[in-house]
Amino acid sequence: MGLFNKKQKLPCSGSAPGQPRAAAAAGTGAPKPQQQGLGSLHGAAARGHLAWLRRWRWWIKIWGIDRRDRKNRTPLHLASANGHTEVVTFLVRHRCQLDAVDNFGTTPLMMAVQFHQEDCVAFLLEHGADPNLTDTDGHAALHLAIQAHNKNLVGLLLRHYVDHRAKNKEGFTPLALAISEGQEEIVEILLKAGVDVHA
Repeated sequence: MGLFNKKQKLPCSGSAPGQPRAAAAAGTGAPKPQQQGLGSLHGAAARGHLAWLRRWRWWIKIWGIDRRDRKNRTPLHLASANGHTEVVTFLVRHRCQLDAVDNFGTTPLMMAVQFHQEDCVAFLLEHGADPNLTDTDGHAALHLAIQAHNKNLVGLLLRHYVDHRAKNKEGFTPLALAISEGQEEIVEILLKAGVDVHA
């Protein structure tokens, strides 16, 4: 078919390849999701090309909005990781899987947390993404927010009924993880939220 030939290349985005807009603008040095080697659907989601997605939505319905790439990621994973809230909204409205997991057990919510995409995290939580799922290392979204040293995300997740007793594969609860990493402000946030200090 002619849909994905060389003439259908996606336009370049304003950010550097793989760089979330928020991180690029703020110069935070946040980790960058990989965008190379993606097909057209995943590339459009990763780069925030909402117009392309709208234009080809009839084909997406046939092709599958939850189509997987080589790492088993869906378009929602990539849009969430890159902070493209409008694309995330489009995908969710078209009934994509909120809690799809990639090869590492990572959900779109977890990817948004890892890449400090607060607006996407809030949107996904509001629309029913499960914050208590764990990846292959046993990390839930709250563990990942603590590893990212992001107080805002920790607070946001605590407002959405996360299991603060959950342990990763090393046996760390979120509180134990924050203590082990010397994150005093996050420890204080967790204690104020009433986490179980004996878990």
